[in-house]
Amino acid sequence: MPSTIAVEELQIGMFIHLDMGWMAHPFPLSSFKIASAEQIATIRALGLTRVRWSASRSDAARPMAEPGAVPKGHGDCKKPQAEDDGAAHRRAQAEALNAQRAALRRCEKQFAEAAQDLKRVTDRCSADPIGAGEDARRLAGALLDKMGAEGELCVRVLVESAGDRATAHALNVTVLALLMARTFGLAHEEMLAMATGALMHDVGKLDLPERARHMDIDQPSAEAVLYRDHVALGLARARRMQLDPQALLVLAQHHEAADGSGFPRGLGLDQMSTASRVVALVNRYDSLCNAAPPLRSLTPHEALSKLFAQSRSKFDNTMLNGFIRMMGIYPPGSVVQLTDDRYAMVMSVNSSRPLKPTVLVCDPGTPAHQALQVDLERAADLGIRRSLKPQQLPPAAAEFLQPRPRVAYFFEYVAAEACAPREAVS
Repeated sequence: MPSTIAVEELQIGMFIHLDMGWMAHPFPLSSFKIASAEQIATIRALGLTRVRWSASRSDAARPMAEPGAVPKGHGDCKKPQAEDDGAAHRRAQAEALNAQRAALRRCEKQFAEAAQDLKRVTDRCSADPIGAGEDARRLAGALLDKMGAEGELCVRVLVESAGDRATAHALNVTVLALLMARTFGLAHEEMLAMATGALMHDVGKLDLPERARHMDIDQPSAEAVLYRDHVALGLARARRMQLDPQALLVLAQHHEAADGSGFPRGLGLDQMSTASRVVALVNRYDSLCNAAPPLRSLTPHEALSKLFAQSRSKFDNTMLNGFIRMMGIYPPGSVVQLTDDRYAMVMSVNSSRPLKPTVLVCDPGTPAHQALQVDLERAADLGIRRSLKPQQLPPAAAEFLQPRPRVAYFFEYVAAEACAPREAVS
């Protein structure tokens, strides 16, 4: 059980928990093991007097023994009985399940907090555009800071998608665009401007009637013509918000295409900024996954396949290939059948191992809330045979896996570990 400790007594090696909102501190996670004196100084500068810490997950010893505590190695000279294989397996399963639940809760909490902050920015746009612009930059900076730490990042699909459709879409686009920019090594200031523009890329829809805000641009109609106006309307709002020039370009160009077939200006690839190329690609992917109307939504695997097979001329090929490498052939949220014929859902993908994602495997003998996610990289004899539409699942598998009607993504920072406990398949 975590106990508390005064910040003056913190030591390197302690595993601590910061009970603060995710934007209130600069660390990628709110729970982590202290690795340096600089981190301790940063924690003390947060204004906290005490923090929670977990002795069982720490390398550092307690600074002072608790009253009545028996020093380790004293008081019982009997050698503990060896743990049998079955008990050890059950304990490992329980620890892995708890770690997976905690990781998912953390991602969902951070997504929800970011969505709430973004909704407040949007609500402030009309009454206080300059203040809204400052808040948008602050949120973009917080997202970028969370991704800036050393270590691996996974793309994770969320069980619950917080926020309304427009907010979730803007956040999806921003998160995936930042992960892309990180992969391509864009400079910090360029990534900050890109994230600000991505968060606000659809702000012009506030000036459209509701019926025209969520259109399928592949279906020509009077509303679709009106829909195209959101780019110019958004650019006007963004100027009133005093967004940076590079962020303005993202708003102006997020519907342009490499072959000149986009709108509003029909620009070619060489006329688009790098950040705009990233956002245009990610925006199209998320719109395919979370289409309007929802019945037109594609699975993440189908959306990626469509981008590659039918739309290669519309996007920067380097960006598209990088996006496929980052998301994997079966992006998070994809429903698949494994090589042993079991059904599963892809939960997270590590960009350094995209062909071996982490999956939730349908096991009718296990309650869904107790099901372990399996890292296919560590399951040598198991792989993905094919992608499925959710409606192709047998009823029992559909009930177990519960495919998401709306796909929401967030990132998971992993220090010296894979995205999920690497559980072998028996």
